[in-house]
Amino acid sequence: MGRGGKVLFVATATASDNEMRKRIAEHQSKRPSDWLTLEAPTHVGEAISAALPAEWILLDCVTLLAGNILLSLNDSSNPEDFQDRLEAEIEDLMLVITRSQASVVVVSNEVGLGLVPPYPLGRVYRDGLGRANQLLASRADTVVLMVAGIPLAVKGILPK
Repeated sequence: MGRGGKVLFVATATASDNEMRKRIAEHQSKRPSDWLTLEAPTHVGEAISAALPAEWILLDCVTLLAGNILLSLNDSSNPEDFQDRLEAEIEDLMLVITRSQASVVVVSNEVGLGLVPPYPLGRVYRDGLGRANQLLASRADTVVLMVAGIPLAVKGILPK
């Protein structure tokens, strides 16, 4: 993001416990003071629309967004409810990105490379996030996988 311009940092984390509050505070302390921070645990596309214009949008992160959606469901929900809500959230986000003139960086985690979770909720989450990542990657110009701090181009060319 060294090319200048107004940066909109979109944070999906929620300070649900002391450990998470510390993590959020550490992230905030490292963020450049001229970045505008928007906290949007869900309905990210809607929140970004209201905050534009910006030259850059940095969304951190889809992993927590998916968790926020999953935790918002009630006990009578089924896996399809989660998938439908997460997919609608990603579609709304993509619509805003398409309409915007901003350069966009979306951060997410790849949770499908490890063990299959031994409990149903973990599997629902992993599968849902995997689908969300696929949807985002299918429309992205560049997809970068970070391994041990080293960027690997999965799609497109690494920016200089």
